[in-house]
Amino acid sequence: MALKKFKPMTAGTRWKIGNAYAELTTDTPEKSLLEPAKRSGGRNAQGRMSMRYIGGGHKKAYRVVDFKREKTDIPATVKTIEYDPNRSAFIALVSYADGEKRYIIAPQGLQVGSTVISGENVAPEVGNALPLKNMPLGTVVHNIELQPGKGGAIARSAGAYAQLSNKEERYAVLKMPSGELRKVLNTCKATVGTVSNSDHALQSIGKAGANRWRGIRPRNRGVAMNPVDHPMGGGEGKSSGGHPRSRTGKYAKGLKTRKPHKSSDKLIISRKNGKKL
Repeated sequence: MALKKFKPMTAGTRWKIGNAYAELTTDTPEKSLLEPAKRSGGRNAQGRMSMRYIGGGHKKAYRVVDFKREKTDIPATVKTIEYDPNRSAFIALVSYADGEKRYIIAPQGLQVGSTVISGENVAPEVGNALPLKNMPLGTVVHNIELQPGKGGAIARSAGAYAQLSNKEERYAVLKMPSGELRKVLNTCKATVGTVSNSDHALQSIGKAGANRWRGIRPRNRGVAMNPVDHPMGGGEGKSSGGHPRSRTGKYAKGLKTRKPHKSSDKLIISRKNGKKL
């Protein structure tokens, strides 16, 4: 992808580094694949605020994305590469040979007119979806299932990928986006390639108002609050606030939050820091 640096014509464009959206081919979504996306404003069913710093933002429609790729052995032609306001990755509109249209996560390098297919023994080419057991070692994949048939759950955001590093009896060993080595059932499907929009993390929004467009409200710091409002609040002058922690008192840096004796522990070979569980 290409980034776009703006001339400092205004204060909001001085530090702005945006996306040139060079890969996109249309700005009109497929109507049949749109659903309404209702905003909560951080309020629960009783209308009370349960999440702070959420509200406002531009109206969005949800694009129904096919994470399962269960339409097997039917080739599909890529019609468009589109922007999706609900995710960091781009999406691709594909039209199957029987006339059905679906959205899929667009991998890096997928072009309009390309053919993609899902199946047991399809070629491990960019955009194709197949079980991990039928992929050669070293294959870069995304949209990986954790349970066969449930749909892709891992490596779906912009620039994400995992690498198939080994195969065992029933399991494939994947190096995850975090660096973790993990076993996944080799009957799980994955899509070949890296997720598009890899430079997403290098963007700079330029001004606070751009976060308001995204539905994110200003967040005030715990140290600026009173003791009644936050564990880090209070004190004379600009006091440090003590050990960084959440509003509920949980340590923010260094505390292990993974549940002990989790059922998936036996599938994790090493964590992202190289240590075993």
